[in-house]
Amino acid sequence: MDYKDTKAASTTITYDKNELQEPTENIYEAISIIAKRAEQINSDLKKELVEKLEEFATYNDSLEEVFENKEQIEVSKFYERLPKPTAIAVEEWLNDKIYHRTPETE
Repeated sequence: MDYKDTKAASTTITYDKNELQEPTENIYEAISIIAKRAEQINSDLKKELVEKLEEFATYNDSLEEVFENKEQIEVSKFYERLPKPTAIAVEEWLNDKIYHRTPETE
């Protein structure tokens, strides 16, 4: 999924509790589902960032020398400006883009 085009808030906002718990009728279950999705998003973003940074990596044998590549800095800044994984997960939850099921009812 492309997280760069999300409309999630990049700052902290307050959500309506009733709106969050509406699909499950249980706020704790809703928060648990959102948290699991946020962990998935975070791992995807981290993996993507590491792959992009490795493209610009320069390896040398000297431990004293550290090279700061301008492209690496720009890529890092781009990922820092993205909304946080929890904000993306909440946005997906409110727009019914997260599939969830409960094994007890099936």
